[in-house]
Amino acid sequence: MEVIKGIPVSPGVVIGRAFILDYADERVPYRTVPAKDIDRELRRFKDAIEGATSDLAVLRDRTARELGHEPAKIFEFHLGLLHDETLINPIRDRIREGKVTAEYAVAEAFRKLAEQFRGMGSEVFRLKANDVLDLDRRVLGQLLGQSETRLHDLSEPVIVVAHELTPTQAASVDRRHVLAFATDAGGRTSHTSIVARAMDIPAVVGCQHVSEDLNEGDTLIVDGDRGVVILRPDEETLKQYETYRAEMATFRTGLREFAKLEAVTTDGTRVLLMGNIEFPDEIEGLLANGADGVGLYRTEFLYLTSLEEPGEEVQFETYRRCAELLRGKPITIRTLDLGADKYTQEQQEEPERNPFLGCRGIRYCLQNLPMFKRQLRAILRASAFGSIKIMFPLITTTMELRQAKLVLNDVMEELEEEGIDFDRSVPVGMMVEVPSAALMAKVFAREVGFMSIGTNDLIQYTLAVDRGNERVANLYSAANPALLQLVKQTIRAGKHYRVDTSICGEIAGEPTYTMLLIGFGLRTLSLVPSQIPQVKRIVRSVDIGQCERLARKVGSFDSERQVLHYLREQTRRVLPEAFGGWAAD
Repeated sequence: MEVIKGIPVSPGVVIGRAFILDYADERVPYRTVPAKDIDRELRRFKDAIEGATSDLAVLRDRTARELGHEPAKIFEFHLGLLHDETLINPIRDRIREGKVTAEYAVAEAFRKLAEQFRGMGSEVFRLKANDVLDLDRRVLGQLLGQSETRLHDLSEPVIVVAHELTPTQAASVDRRHVLAFATDAGGRTSHTSIVARAMDIPAVVGCQHVSEDLNEGDTLIVDGDRGVVILRPDEETLKQYETYRAEMATFRTGLREFAKLEAVTTDGTRVLLMGNIEFPDEIEGLLANGADGVGLYRTEFLYLTSLEEPGEEVQFETYRRCAELLRGKPITIRTLDLGADKYTQEQQEEPERNPFLGCRGIRYCLQNLPMFKRQLRAILRASAFGSIKIMFPLITTTMELRQAKLVLNDVMEELEEEGIDFDRSVPVGMMVEVPSAALMAKVFAREVGFMSIGTNDLIQYTLAVDRGNERVANLYSAANPALLQLVKQTIRAGKHYRVDTSICGEIAGEPTYTMLLIGFGLRTLSLVPSQIPQVKRIVRSVDIGQCERLARKVGSFDSERQVLHYLREQTRRVLPEAFGGWAAD
């Protein structure tokens, strides 16, 4: 048994079999497979060789046409190796006799061959070693591409284990067959984490080496409550977790009753609990959890889960569907927050060295006006079918905000000229997610209809901590007094100018912070839908005076440790079950 500590990003406990998803740019670890899967691995190897051969033949012929026959001969050596039985047969034998994955057998064989070429002492042979490694990557690319195909073709429940999952992979998994995620990399607010929470799939990220320590089919426990992954658990541990799962199932069943109730404090103050979503399909679950509407619709997932930019019509139909499914409840649609992701960086001729401090969010939109206008047209057209608000991301200066509003006004004029219906008084707001926006909140409050505090990025930019870097994950905390000062300052600015202010960062859904946020003066929280009943129970258990006293006490602390200790202590008194039993210590 091995216990690996990671970062809990989506709650729940799952016990199941490991499904390993590898990547071509990672070292291929040694893994065995059950005897029943050996034939499948042999088929995968055969298909990979055929696929690589086909690709090389196409490349050879194209090179011959465009550059001549001499350069095309480079690929003859590659093709010859793929047909060399003295290389191919030992790989088959290694899979069959060693019960290893096709990836590992290929990597092992090609690395050995490359080392043999390097050891021959001739420059010619050293160059051949590079050819072998290039071919190795090509065959592995075929195999690892098939690994993603296996992900789509799952027929039984598994726990997906990987070095890292892309948003596309995470969002496209079959929920019926994926029980949980465990990854080496990632942070609390990475796209994978956000998707896992949206799908209500337990997940632990930042485990550093979990994908290397497992074999396909191994039993493991993913504890998304504590942030622990247990490999090959012993009988005693399995019994403990089965008991804990039963206790938490009873607790969560009880919480469902709160979904039907309003979030009202004991002294009669109404708190709106909205949901954060990425996909229209989440709205049914959102309503079932008792949400008052959608406080944040992250539209970039429309782009991240597609190979090409979705057109205006695709976006319009998506936004309209959301509005109609909500049956009159409000939805806040955030315009694209692209730029710091692989989708946009891969399209750049020269990717940015630090995209999180580069062309992302509203900057990216203002530099890609045709795309930005297509999205605004789609949102405005959909506003005729429901209660829609528009929110701009990553506003850092008043100039950015004013430019974005000018573009929006231009689009409105275009739609009016075309005779297309839309809500001419659609509320327009902004995210407060960088220190400059929080410090200038009084200025921004005079220019917008509402503000939403995005603590995920605000923490990152205030504390200079990469939120996706597991090495500094311990520094990424909403309990930092500096961060809390910025949140409080933004709320005060909103109150002063009577501008609705909400919070849509991950802390909105953490019960530990509920009383503090209410004590700061927030009356709208936007969170993951599955977290709403638990937060609602806390709201219905406290009064405003109690929360304000807590907020004043927290304001006297100068360290994150003091803040967290006090908040947990007070929350445990109101909702002890929120921290679980033995598994929460």
